[in-house]
Amino acid sequence: MRAALSACPDPGIAGRHLKRAAARHGRDDAQPVDIIEQLTGRETAVLRHLPANLSQRDIAAELYVSLNTVKPHCRAIYRKLGVSDRKSAIQAARDLHLL
Repeated sequence: MRAALSACPDPGIAGRHLKRAAARHGRDDAQPVDIIEQLTGRETAVLRHLPANLSQRDIAAELYVSLNTVKPHCRAIYRKLGVSDRKSAIQAARDLHLL
């Protein structure tokens, strides 16, 4: 599988998952997972609340912003980390030492 992905100009999410699995299992050829774009300060603040199992509404209340502010921050976090859900975002952030 690694050979097939290395031939691709952009392996996308499959490449990131393979890198994470290799790093988790201590493979020598494991490379760190890259962040697509730097998170803003507010996105970082929202990211820090994601592992706490708070709802987006609760995160908004903690940060004294509206729910309609937290939702786009979450979407931006997922996009910048190259993931599609909250659990994956938390794992990617831990892999990148953001949490």
